[in-house]
Amino acid sequence: RHAEIKHGRVAMFAFVGYLVHANGIKWPWAMQMDGTPFPSETNPPQLWDSISDSAKWQIFLVIGFLEFWSELSTPTNKHYMAGGRPGDFPDFTSGPDGIPHPVPFNFYDPFKWNRNMSPEKSASGLAKEINNGRLAMIGIMGFLAEQSTPGSVPLLSGVVQPYSGEVMAPFSTNVIGQPFGL
Repeated sequence: RHAEIKHGRVAMFAFVGYLVHANGIKWPWAMQMDGTPFPSETNPPQLWDSISDSAKWQIFLVIGFLEFWSELSTPTNKHYMAGGRPGDFPDFTSGPDGIPHPVPFNFYDPFKWNRNMSPEKSASGLAKEINNGRLAMIGIMGFLAEQSTPGSVPLLSGVVQPYSGEVMAPFSTNVIGQPFGL
Protein backbone atom coordinates (compact mmCIF):
# COMPACT_ATOMS: atom_id res chain seq x y z
CA ARG A 1 0.00 0.00 0.00
CA HIS A 2 2.85 2.41 0.80
CA ALA A 3 4.39 2.00 -2.66
CA GLU A 4 1.00 2.58 -4.30
CA ILE A 5 0.44 5.77 -2.33
CA LYS A 6 3.97 7.05 -3.01
CA HIS A 7 3.87 6.28 -6.74
CA GLY A 8 0.39 7.78 -6.97
CA ARG A 9 1.69 11.02 -5.46
CA VAL A 10 4.59 11.10 -7.91
CA ALA A 11 2.19 10.43 -10.81
CA MET A 12 -0.11 13.25 -9.69
CA PHE A 13 2.87 15.65 -9.70
CA ALA A 14 3.97 14.30 -13.09
CA PHE A 15 0.50 14.64 -14.61
CA VAL A 16 0.07 18.23 -13.45
CA GLY A 17 3.64 19.03 -14.53
CA TYR A 18 2.97 17.54 -17.95
CA LEU A 19 -0.13 19.70 -18.38
CA VAL A 20 1.69 22.84 -17.22
CA HIS A 21 4.59 22.31 -19.63
CA ALA A 22 2.38 21.21 -22.53
CA ASN A 23 0.53 24.53 -22.21
CA GLY A 24 3.76 26.57 -22.22
CA ILE A 25 3.50 27.79 -18.63
CA LYS A 26 6.91 28.63 -17.13
CA TRP A 27 8.49 30.84 -14.49
CA PRO A 28 9.29 34.42 -15.58
CA TRP A 29 12.87 34.39 -14.26
CA ALA A 30 16.02 32.65 -15.50
CA MET A 31 16.28 28.89 -15.01
CA GLN A 32 19.97 28.81 -14.13
CA MET A 33 22.40 31.13 -12.38
CA ASP A 34 24.18 31.94 -15.65
CA GLY A 35 20.96 33.52 -16.98
CA THR A 36 19.84 30.58 -19.14
CA PRO A 37 16.07 30.98 -19.59
CA PHE A 38 13.54 28.19 -19.26
CA PRO A 39 13.16 26.27 -22.55
CA SER A 40 10.25 27.37 -24.71
CA GLU A 41 9.22 23.90 -25.94
CA THR A 42 5.68 22.76 -25.26
CA ASN A 43 6.48 19.06 -25.69
CA PRO A 44 7.27 17.92 -22.11
CA PRO A 45 9.76 15.14 -23.01
CA GLN A 46 11.61 17.48 -25.41
CA LEU A 47 11.61 20.12 -22.71
CA TRP A 48 13.25 17.62 -20.33
CA ASP A 49 15.85 16.81 -22.99
CA SER A 50 16.67 20.51 -23.42
CA ILE A 51 17.53 21.28 -19.78
CA SER A 52 21.13 20.88 -18.62
CA ASP A 53 22.43 17.75 -16.95
CA SER A 54 23.31 19.77 -13.83
CA ALA A 55 19.65 20.83 -13.51
CA LYS A 56 18.57 17.20 -13.90
CA TRP A 57 21.05 16.10 -11.22
CA GLN A 58 19.65 18.73 -8.83
CA ILE A 59 16.16 17.35 -9.37
CA PHE A 60 17.34 13.78 -8.77
CA LEU A 61 19.26 14.80 -5.63
CA VAL A 62 16.13 16.40 -4.14
CA ILE A 63 14.14 13.27 -5.01
CA GLY A 64 16.88 11.13 -3.42
CA PHE A 65 16.79 13.20 -0.23
CA LEU A 66 12.99 12.95 -0.03
CA GLU A 67 13.20 9.19 -0.56
CA PHE A 68 15.83 8.92 2.18
CA TRP A 69 13.76 11.07 4.54
CA SER A 70 10.59 9.08 3.86
CA GLU A 71 12.30 5.87 4.97
CA LEU A 72 13.37 7.26 8.35
CA SER A 73 11.88 6.26 11.64
CA THR A 74 11.85 9.15 14.08
CA PRO A 75 10.43 9.44 17.59
CA THR A 76 7.32 11.01 16.08
CA ASN A 77 7.04 8.72 13.01
CA LYS A 78 7.17 4.92 12.84
CA HIS A 79 8.36 3.30 9.62
CA TYR A 80 5.53 1.73 7.62
CA MET A 81 7.17 -1.73 7.90
CA ALA A 82 7.42 -1.39 11.70
CA GLY A 83 3.77 -0.63 12.40
CA GLY A 84 3.58 2.88 10.97
CA ARG A 85 0.89 4.12 8.61
CA PRO A 86 1.48 3.55 4.87
CA GLY A 87 1.93 6.84 3.05
CA ASP A 88 2.77 8.78 6.22
CA PHE A 89 5.68 11.12 5.48
CA PRO A 90 7.86 12.13 8.47
CA ASP A 91 7.64 15.78 9.47
CA PHE A 92 10.60 18.04 8.84
CA THR A 93 11.55 18.61 12.45
CA SER A 94 14.71 20.40 13.50
CA GLY A 95 17.01 19.30 16.28
CA PRO A 96 18.89 16.11 17.14
CA ASP A 97 16.14 13.84 15.75
CA GLY A 98 15.58 15.84 12.59
CA ILE A 99 17.11 18.25 10.13
CA PRO A 100 19.93 20.41 11.54
CA HIS A 101 18.21 23.63 10.47
CA PRO A 102 14.59 24.82 10.71
CA VAL A 103 12.22 23.99 7.85
CA PRO A 104 9.13 26.21 7.84
CA PHE A 105 6.58 23.78 6.35
CA ASN A 106 5.83 20.07 6.23
CA PHE A 107 4.46 18.25 3.19
CA TYR A 108 1.18 17.21 4.74
CA ASP A 109 -0.84 20.02 6.28
CA PRO A 110 1.82 22.76 6.25
CA PHE A 111 -0.57 25.27 7.86
CA LYS A 112 -2.05 22.76 10.39
CA TRP A 113 -5.57 23.14 9.00
CA ASN A 114 -6.33 19.39 9.22
CA ARG A 115 -4.82 18.53 12.60
CA ASN A 116 -8.26 17.94 14.13
CA MET A 117 -9.62 15.87 11.22
CA SER A 118 -11.71 12.89 12.27
CA PRO A 119 -10.36 9.39 11.51
CA GLU A 120 -13.32 8.76 9.17
CA LYS A 121 -12.60 11.90 7.14
CA SER A 122 -8.90 11.05 7.07
CA ALA A 123 -9.63 7.53 5.77
CA SER A 124 -11.98 8.96 3.15
CA GLY A 125 -9.31 11.44 2.05
CA LEU A 126 -6.72 8.66 1.76
CA ALA A 127 -9.09 6.58 -0.39
CA LYS A 128 -9.63 9.59 -2.67
CA GLU A 129 -5.87 10.19 -2.85
CA ILE A 130 -5.24 6.55 -3.80
CA ASN A 131 -7.90 6.66 -6.53
CA ASN A 132 -6.60 9.96 -7.90
CA GLY A 133 -3.07 8.52 -7.87
CA ARG A 134 -4.20 5.47 -9.82
CA LEU A 135 -5.88 7.67 -12.40
CA ALA A 136 -2.79 9.91 -12.64
CA MET A 137 -0.58 6.85 -13.24
CA ILE A 138 -2.83 5.80 -16.12
CA GLY A 139 -2.97 9.38 -17.42
CA ILE A 140 0.77 10.12 -17.47
CA MET A 141 1.58 6.75 -19.04
CA GLY A 142 -1.15 7.34 -21.62
CA PHE A 143 0.42 10.69 -22.56
CA LEU A 144 3.89 9.15 -22.84
CA ALA A 145 2.61 6.12 -24.78
CA GLU A 146 0.82 8.32 -27.32
CA GLN A 147 3.89 10.52 -27.73
CA SER A 148 6.22 7.57 -28.23
CA THR A 149 3.87 5.53 -30.43
CA PRO A 150 1.36 7.80 -32.20
CA GLY A 151 -2.05 6.16 -32.42
CA SER A 152 -1.51 3.90 -29.39
CA VAL A 153 -4.03 5.91 -27.35
CA PRO A 154 -6.78 6.83 -29.85
CA LEU A 155 -8.36 9.38 -27.51
CA LEU A 156 -5.10 11.38 -27.49
CA SER A 157 -4.34 11.15 -31.22
CA GLY A 158 -3.57 14.65 -32.46
CA VAL A 159 -3.80 16.07 -28.93
CA VAL A 160 -0.21 15.41 -27.80
CA GLN A 161 2.86 16.09 -29.90
CA PRO A 162 4.90 13.06 -31.03
CA TYR A 163 8.30 12.48 -29.44
CA SER A 164 11.09 10.48 -31.06
CA GLY A 165 13.42 10.31 -28.05
CA GLU A 166 13.61 7.79 -25.24
CA VAL A 167 11.09 8.71 -22.53
CA MET A 168 12.57 6.30 -19.99
CA ALA A 169 16.17 7.58 -20.28
CA PRO A 170 16.63 10.67 -18.11
CA PHE A 171 20.00 11.62 -19.61
CA SER A 172 21.03 11.83 -23.26
CA THR A 173 24.23 9.88 -22.45
CA ASN A 174 24.48 6.66 -20.51
CA VAL A 175 26.10 8.10 -17.38
CA ILE A 176 26.25 4.76 -15.57
CA GLY A 177 27.61 2.73 -18.49
CA GLN A 178 29.97 5.44 -19.76
CA PRO A 179 32.97 4.33 -17.64
CA PHE A 180 32.53 0.81 -19.02
CA GLY A 181 32.34 1.87 -22.67
CA LEU A 182 28.56 1.33 -22.93
